Amino acid sequence: MIRIPEIKLPLDSTEHDLIGYTAKQIKTDVNAIQSIQLIKRSIDARNKQNIHFICTVDAELSHESAFMKKNKNPKIKYVTPYEYVIPLTKKLETRPIVIGFGPAGMFAALILAQAGQNPIVIERGSAVEKRQEQVVTFWDEGTLNTESNVQFGEGGAGTFSDGKLNTGTKDGRARKVLLELAEAGAPREILYQARPHIGTDYLTNTVRNIRKKIIALGGEIYFDTKLTNITEKNGAVSTIEVQNQNGSSTILETQHLVLAIGHSARDTYEMLYNSNLVHIEQKPFSIGARIEHPQSLINHSQFGPYANHPALGAAEYKQAVHLKNGRGVYTFCMCPGGVVVASASEEGGVVTNGMSNFARNGKNSNSGLLVGISPADFGDIHPLAGMYLQRKLERRAFELGGKTYAAPVQRVEDFIARRASTRWGDVTPTYQRGVVPCDLSSCFNEEIYESLREGILRINQNMVGFSYGDALLTAVETRSSAPIRILRDETLQSVSLKGLYPCGEGAGYAGGIVSAAVDGIKCAEQILSSD
Repeated sequence: MIRIPEIKLPLDSTEHDLIGYTAKQIKTDVNAIQSIQLIKRSIDARNKQNIHFICTVDAELSHESAFMKKNKNPKIKYVTPYEYVIPLTKKLETRPIVIGFGPAGMFAALILAQAGQNPIVIERGSAVEKRQEQVVTFWDEGTLNTESNVQFGEGGAGTFSDGKLNTGTKDGRARKVLLELAEAGAPREILYQARPHIGTDYLTNTVRNIRKKIIALGGEIYFDTKLTNITEKNGAVSTIEVQNQNGSSTILETQHLVLAIGHSARDTYEMLYNSNLVHIEQKPFSIGARIEHPQSLINHSQFGPYANHPALGAAEYKQAVHLKNGRGVYTFCMCPGGVVVASASEEGGVVTNGMSNFARNGKNSNSGLLVGISPADFGDIHPLAGMYLQRKLERRAFELGGKTYAAPVQRVEDFIARRASTRWGDVTPTYQRGVVPCDLSSCFNEEIYESLREGILRINQNMVGFSYGDALLTAVETRSSAPIRILRDETLQSVSLKGLYPCGEGAGYAGGIVSAAVDGIKCAEQILSSD
C-alpha cells in the first residue's frame, strides 16, 4: 500500500471521483487502483476564486512494486495500515484506579481495561444521561449543581463543546483515539477530516458507548463519587478515600493511581496542595471572552464566493497575533454555527465556553478571544495563585451580570471605543442564562483590556470582518487550560509520589480532547510496563 498526498479534488466531486483524480495524480490507469482509502481531506481556501479539497489517500496498485521503482516523488511512500497493539503484562497486584472520566481518564481506563487490568474509575460528576438534565436545569433555571455540570461529569468539559479533535501532537496514538471514537458512534468523517469534530449531539452517545465498552471488559465506573484523600506508604500511593453523593466514604487500595481530574477541580487542587504529597507549580494560561459573529459573515470572510457551498459547511478560523506589549492574543475553540454556553462549576461565578452540534447549523459562530498571561500576572507566588485569579475574574463577571449567572456582554464597536453597551445590533446573543449590556473594562485590568482591544483590530487585518461592530464579547473565558502543573518524571509518575500519574489537561499536560486522550493512553502504558 502506498500513501499519495496532495490530490486536488473539486468541491462538487464525490468519493467515487477520488479514484479518478488519484490515477491522474500518479499518471496511472484507473483500473490499476485495486483499493483506495481517504486518509486526510482539507480545504484549500487560499485562492477565494478556486476553493477545493486537498486529499491524501492510501492506495493499493496492481503494479505497486514496479510503480515505486519508477516513482520520483519523495512524498509518495509505502505505508502499513495503522494498528495499536495493547501492551501485554501480568496482572497488577492491585486494581489501577483512574480519577476523572474526561478524555484523559477515559482513554487511560480503556487501555487498562483492554489489557485485562479491570480498572476502577472515580468520577465526581454524573453519567452523561443524568448530566445532560443537570446542565439544562442550570441553563434554564440557574440552579447550579457544583458536582455535575458543564465542567464535571462523564466525558469531561469537552462533552459540551464543539468536540474538536484537531491536535498539534504528532503522536501516533492519536489515530487510536480517533478509531475508538468512530467505533463508539462518532461520525466516520473524523477519520479523514483535517479539522475533525464530533459535536455535542454525537459526543454524548459516543462517551456512553466507551463507558459500556470499559465495563464489558471488566472495568467499574463510579459516578457522583469524588476523591477526597490520598495516603502514601514508603513514598508510594497506598490508598485513596472517595466520597459518594450521600456523604459516605470508602477506602480503596491501589498501587497505581491516574489523576485525570480536569482543569476545573479546584477543591481537588487544594486537597493535593494541602496534602504535601505532590509538587505543584504555577503555569501560564489565558483569559478573555467569547467573541460572537454572524456565521454568514465568517462564511463570506473565509470562502468568498463559495460561501454556503454545501460541501464546505460552516467556515472556521484560527487566528493569533503578537502585540507590542509582548502578549499574544489568539482565538481558541472556535465553534461554527454554535452557541455560547454557561459553564460555571462554582457558585457565584460566570464562566463562558462555546458549543456546536455536528451540523454546525446555528445562526452565529463564536470563539474564545484570549490573552496569554504568565505567573508574573498572578500577583502571588502561591502555587494556586492562577486558580485564585480565575475565580476573582469569574466572580467579577457574576456581579456585572446581576448575580443570576447572566453574563456581561459588550458590542465590539463599543469595546473598541471604550464605551458601555446599551443595546444589541444584528447579532443576538446565544448565552442561555441571559446577558447584561455593560462595559467590560470593569471585568479586566487595563493591560488585558487593551490587549484584547488591539488584538481584535490586528486580527481584523488578517481576517476582514473580525472587528464587526455588532459582534459581541461575552465574559469571561478563564478555563481554556489549567493554571497549574503537577510535576512528573520521565515515567509520567509524580516526582514526589510513586504510583501517582498526573494526567491530561487538569495536571497541565494537554490542550484538547485528543492530546488529553493520548496522555491518558501513555499513562496507562507506563502502568502496564511498571514492575
